[in-house]
Amino acid sequence: MRKITADIVYPSSHPPLRNGVLIIDDQSGEILAVEKREAHDASSLEKYEGALVPGFVNAHCHLELSHMKGKVATGTGLLPFLQSVVQFRNFPEEVILQAIDEADAEMQREGIVAVGDISNKADTAARKAQSPIRYYTFVEMFDFLQDELAEKTFQQYHEVFENQSGTEHGNAKSVVPHAPYTVSHRLFEMIQTHNPAGMSVSIHNQETAAENELFEQGTGGFRDFYKSFNFSLDHFSPIGKPSIHYAIERMNPDCRTLLVHNTMSEPSDIQAAHHWNQNTFWVTCPNANLYIENRLPNYRHFLDEGACVAIGTDSLTSNWQLSILDEIKTIIRYQSYVPLEDLFRWATLNGAKALGFEETLGSFEPGKRPGVNLVRLAPDGNLDMMAKVEKLV
Repeated sequence: MRKITADIVYPSSHPPLRNGVLIIDDQSGEILAVEKREAHDASSLEKYEGALVPGFVNAHCHLELSHMKGKVATGTGLLPFLQSVVQFRNFPEEVILQAIDEADAEMQREGIVAVGDISNKADTAARKAQSPIRYYTFVEMFDFLQDELAEKTFQQYHEVFENQSGTEHGNAKSVVPHAPYTVSHRLFEMIQTHNPAGMSVSIHNQETAAENELFEQGTGGFRDFYKSFNFSLDHFSPIGKPSIHYAIERMNPDCRTLLVHNTMSEPSDIQAAHHWNQNTFWVTCPNANLYIENRLPNYRHFLDEGACVAIGTDSLTSNWQLSILDEIKTIIRYQSYVPLEDLFRWATLNGAKALGFEETLGSFEPGKRPGVNLVRLAPDGNLDMMAKVEKLV
């Protein structure tokens, strides 16, 4: 066994433990015990400076878009960004597959042990079947609010679902809606029928002001956005409420639900989602929010409402790297009131719960194999903003 100790241990499931010791099976990486340093002979300990944190969970990524790093301009807003993704997405297959492999390797180096990954194609399946990272694949569907396209759309993406990595290395998958503004009533029904209770599902939520405007008033930039793809919104009737209501009224409250981005979410939106489903997870991707819209969610809303927040990177199309630690640094840089203990929990246990992987990942508890990351701290005990991840297990 290994006995690993540092200045402070963040178990995620319990309060931080100063001078804590992780007792770990050397072969399997299983946590055997979490104890105090004084209970052990100093010569038996691997001693480090900094904080020990469970392996990170990237709750939202688009691995298949890794080849588009640096191809899309920053700060354009969501609608021009989405148009650019469609325009630049197609590359030679060998370029796409190499970028997927390199992005997976980057996440491993960054101490990421599990990923909630959005897929529109099966390009990532081979890498996921081989990677030590556990993947929950969300096969994403959209029909641009056109009920007549729902059947064809579902069949098209169900083929992707069948070809995606399933249970290798504890992986999982489900079919999911892209966003309220791209999924018709009929397609929501078909998706809900496909996913049994207890599955994890994901949906992009309230990422831009235009999204709420469409559902509240029927106006805004989405009408021109749809026109650019030769789709009409003449049949669309606003519901007089933010877009999240359109989504939760059509999704299964018996599934773990990941609401992603939430840039425009207000306390009333959070309350409505919690009333609908206690297994709601609010996934934030701060660097992607800055990359696309130059704004962040108000994290005070989520703290005040007791929300279960998880952290994602989004894709290399909308980010400069795939590092959960860098996402934490961004939150600290712009909204430093969020406690470090909370941020580490968001990045570990909450993400594991969102993906249904909490039995083995997310926290330092006996019987789990969460991985161990070492992170350097500043002299005042806060995160060193120049720190890198060092994987110990």
